[in-house]
Amino acid sequence: MTNNKEEIRDFIRKNYTEVAQKGSEGGGCCGGGCCGGGCSCSGSLVDISEISAKIGYTEGDLSNVPPEANMGLGCGNPIAIAALKDGEVVLDLGSGGGFDCFLARRQVGETGYVIGVDMTPDMIKLARNNAEKSGYTNVEFRLGEIEHLPVADSSVDVIILNCVINLSLDKEQVFKDALRVLKPGGRLSTSDVVATAQLPQNLKQDLALIASCIGGAEYVEDIKAMLQKVGFKDIRLTPKDNSREIVKSWAPDRNIEDFVASYIIEATKEEN
Repeated sequence: MTNNKEEIRDFIRKNYTEVAQKGSEGGGCCGGGCCGGGCSCSGSLVDISEISAKIGYTEGDLSNVPPEANMGLGCGNPIAIAALKDGEVVLDLGSGGGFDCFLARRQVGETGYVIGVDMTPDMIKLARNNAEKSGYTNVEFRLGEIEHLPVADSSVDVIILNCVINLSLDKEQVFKDALRVLKPGGRLSTSDVVATAQLPQNLKQDLALIASCIGGAEYVEDIKAMLQKVGFKDIRLTPKDNSREIVKSWAPDRNIEDFVASYIIEATKEEN
């Protein structure tokens, strides 16, 4: 295992490039890893639907987005907690094939707008193709890193993300830049994996587990401290009811559910 951040980042990017390429061929991602790592894919849409249902999406959600956009990634449903309103500007970090963006665009309506940011060119290409084929005009996808968002200051009402911050090698910087792009009173509504106990070194140093949203999980109280440090208010961290079931399915023989959990993470930017 390398400690070089760029090498780790490159491994993660390559992992998601492979997921995007499978998705664009119609095979989708499999069920095993939260973020597509180390999984054994059957390519079946039934499998992906089961995964999506387990982490909180409804049949209605799945029927209202391009099927190629749903690759079975994530650890929760940030849309379910975001309380999106007509006309809002939404930013999705680590937007993948566009699944959550396409759900969000329905809720914000034609007067709203959704921006997806992803660091993987193949994911951006896939998401843009999905949007174009569906004729969506109130959503766009930008290539970039979530630590340095290609988004203007104070321009976003809501930030959503699904199982992405744990992949970052500088989580505090993610929160700092998220706060920068939010409007005063804007909110963070996310689903992510956090550590609930000290991760064993063999988990933290496994590149495949890092890319699968496990090895890079930050201790839950440290996440809260980072949010407070950069200036977020009204911070709420809540474990998902079926977290152990979700996490155990990613690596059944590793007992990872004893060390990490799927959490809903919410916070707001102070009003001026």
